[in-house]
Amino acid sequence: MGRRALALGLVGLLVLAGAAGAAEVRVMTSGGFTAAYRVLGPEFERATGHTLSTALGASMGNAPDAIPQRLGRGEPADVVILAAEGLEALVRAGHVVPGSRVDLAESLIGMAVRAGAPRPDISSVEAFKRTLLEARSIAYSASASGVYISTQLYQRLGLADQLMPKSRRILSERVGSVVARGEAEIGFQQVSELLPIQGIDYVGLIPRELQQVTVFSAGLAAKAEQPEAARALIRFLSAPAARDTIARTGLEPMAAPELVR
Repeated sequence: MGRRALALGLVGLLVLAGAAGAAEVRVMTSGGFTAAYRVLGPEFERATGHTLSTALGASMGNAPDAIPQRLGRGEPADVVILAAEGLEALVRAGHVVPGSRVDLAESLIGMAVRAGAPRPDISSVEAFKRTLLEARSIAYSASASGVYISTQLYQRLGLADQLMPKSRRILSERVGSVVARGEAEIGFQQVSELLPIQGIDYVGLIPRELQQVTVFSAGLAAKAEQPEAARALIRFLSAPAARDTIARTGLEPMAAPELVR
């Protein structure tokens, strides 16, 4: 779908939903949905007259710019977009309105190497294990995919003792950037976070038997100052017209949600 058709379709959606009055909408979004957001955000601004003020951060963890840390120290937000597990934790902590969650996309974990480097075989579980054991260094995210790799995947493979000493948890930066600089031989992150990075070659998904699906969701911040504009943005991002853009950035769009409350 072209940009004009996307904009027109979403304008209609917002008019029907009662969006009104230009506002500044403060958004916190995690890396997995960022590539799609960077395309859809400007479309939303053009279609509605609202403006977006955006802060980036991980879905979880103790990095200073992680979304839970930002909200915990009182940074303002109207909409948060992050892994569903992290969003539910924010609901329990009182930072996100209960019942406002809308699932936007599913994301899978992929692997990358530095551009031009040999592409290891990860086509089966056994090949994947060999690649991990032979790698001199491994980088993984400090957010959802990395938590899974370091606390579950390595253990499932029975390789935690061999792999953890040569593995590095990446804070406040894309794993692909570390791999591109040659600071790690292989790196793992959500596919949508690897694809935009220059200087790497995307190898592929980790084996299906070892894969973990992460759902990225949007929610209304409990202290939102622009709740109606925030709800309009969530409707925009979850509308059928946005699905092609979401898919092009390496994510699987979710089915149409119920109206945002």
